[in-house]
Amino acid sequence: MKLFVPGRVCLFGEHTDWAGGYRRINGEIEKGHALICGTNHGIHANIEPHPTKLILECTLEDGTREGPYEIPMEREALKTEAEKGGFFSYAAGVAYQVLTHYRVRGLKIDNYLTDLPVKKGLSSSAAISVLVARAFNRIYDLKMTTRGEMEYGYMGEVTTPSRCGRLDQGCAYGNRPVMMTFDGDALDVDEVTVGKDMFFVIVDLCAEKDTKEILNRLNHCYPFADDDMQKGVQEYLGKISADITKRAFDALKCGDAEEVGKLMTEAQAQFDEKVAPACPHELNAPELHKVLDCESIKSFIYGGKGVGSQGDGAAQFIVKDEAAQEKVAEILGKELNKKCLSLNIPSGRRVRKAVIPAAGFGTRLFPASKAIKKELFPIIDSEGKIKPVIMVIVEEAVKSGIEEVCLIVQKADIPLFEDFFGSPPPIENYNKLSSEGKEDNDYLLELGRRVTFVPQEMQDGFGHAVYCAREWVGGEPFLLMLGDHLYASDNDIPCVRQLMDAYDKVGTSVVGLKMTEGSEIHHFGCVTGTWREQNSILDITEFSEKPDLEYARNKLHVEGLPEDMFFSVFGQYILQPEIFDYLEEHINHNLRERGEFQLTSCLDQLRQEDGFEGYVVKGRRFDIGNPEAFRQTMIDFRNA
Repeated sequence: MKLFVPGRVCLFGEHTDWAGGYRRINGEIEKGHALICGTNHGIHANIEPHPTKLILECTLEDGTREGPYEIPMEREALKTEAEKGGFFSYAAGVAYQVLTHYRVRGLKIDNYLTDLPVKKGLSSSAAISVLVARAFNRIYDLKMTTRGEMEYGYMGEVTTPSRCGRLDQGCAYGNRPVMMTFDGDALDVDEVTVGKDMFFVIVDLCAEKDTKEILNRLNHCYPFADDDMQKGVQEYLGKISADITKRAFDALKCGDAEEVGKLMTEAQAQFDEKVAPACPHELNAPELHKVLDCESIKSFIYGGKGVGSQGDGAAQFIVKDEAAQEKVAEILGKELNKKCLSLNIPSGRRVRKAVIPAAGFGTRLFPASKAIKKELFPIIDSEGKIKPVIMVIVEEAVKSGIEEVCLIVQKADIPLFEDFFGSPPPIENYNKLSSEGKEDNDYLLELGRRVTFVPQEMQDGFGHAVYCAREWVGGEPFLLMLGDHLYASDNDIPCVRQLMDAYDKVGTSVVGLKMTEGSEIHHFGCVTGTWREQNSILDITEFSEKPDLEYARNKLHVEGLPEDMFFSVFGQYILQPEIFDYLEEHINHNLRERGEFQLTSCLDQLRQEDGFEGYVVKGRRFDIGNPEAFRQTMIDFRNA
């Protein structure tokens, strides 16, 4: 398995993680607020299990190889190694913490590429710590969430002589900006969906700084200030920084790069006035200010500031566009001999496309399914109109903001679906329609212009059907709906729109969930996890395909649900395009389940790699896949 963990840049709120921690002692101190984001560079590794040892080989920034370092997977040996310090100590510290809390064996990690500058405020030590936590999580399927990987990375690093703050391991969230709030021992993390693409330049100042000395001097200002200088430090790391960081959070959400730049410049000026006097030898930072004051780049940037603990480690600029990003790097390289990295924060990728598999034979509905495709069975909608099931499903997607729809159908059925969505009735029949009927015909043809048909050459499972849409989807997140389920919202927001709104909030794959009785769960895919937002958004830790009740009782219970109630899959998903990589792997290696290529195991792989959220849909689903379900749907859907 390959893993990548980026470094992290603190956009705003440096030092507020440990400063906010002093609220345990002095409640008058402001909570800490920091905005961080993963870099485009970091630590790349191949990982595999090992029966008895932790083994690490690494490639340094200059390309030289070190290791292999080996140590037995024994708690005391790992703890002793962690306490020695050095690069391997971070891996040993995390392994010690994981072994303390889980039953795992060893791990072999080949860190084959490091393209992240070290000791520049970009948290290379946190990146390796999170990478080791993630490696144990993925190899041994420990069901950790991203937050859990972050916490184990932190616990592992503080087992070493490092005195990192709580925000360093935020690199676990990757290239998604997050707002971290520090209140004593408590930590809250909120992901930020950026309104527009933003472009940054991170500058290696090619100088030295003593982070331990900076932290030592600043910590003398806490928990109670004794003089004006210490009061200034507490004021900046408290109310001033909190105000600037909250405004930056809003600016990022709006995609206002110019405002972000102004806030960076304001934050640096306030830091120089209030904080630098506490450690002038390190924080006056002549190299940092030489770069910040460079006149040649002013026309290409909106603003800039120091990175991490500040000092002469690194600087950051937000620039006007991608071309300006290249120009700033070129100027700083030529004029000041500084190395630069690019950091791009993409806007939240909008969901534009929907995939609906509709190639099944309809075995349980035979012989009716021989006469008419089950997706074309008639249903009466809430307006009293009789429509084919597939039309109702496509309508929900389009009404929710989907722009393009792909139907996966049998090749022989394409003319049938094309005729329904794309051809008006013969003129003599069209003329017999009422004015309302003619409007419905025009509406159907307009709906059909959004629909594309992709053939599934052979019916080889739900996963195979989804894979057929790979080229059509491209590299975008997409909505997946079932072709034999209908949905009705309990409020004015369609079920699909609810799911899309949840995706906009979390920025990763989301599946709709429905609370289901234990006696029914063997019919459905099910999930378990921990609440991200109580009774609304669930951080999924496991997918299970049609589990029996005993397994569900032991493995799938979710806090707060009544006894023998579980979460089943609602039938609507928003998936990142990486799902196709896992489907392709299963197809190429003929990894079948019950004779077919299934989706659920690939969803679990996607969960392990990128995280997966569940949203409890405020609505109902209606099945037409068997005679009794279809009969009940005919009765209930009209009044849903």
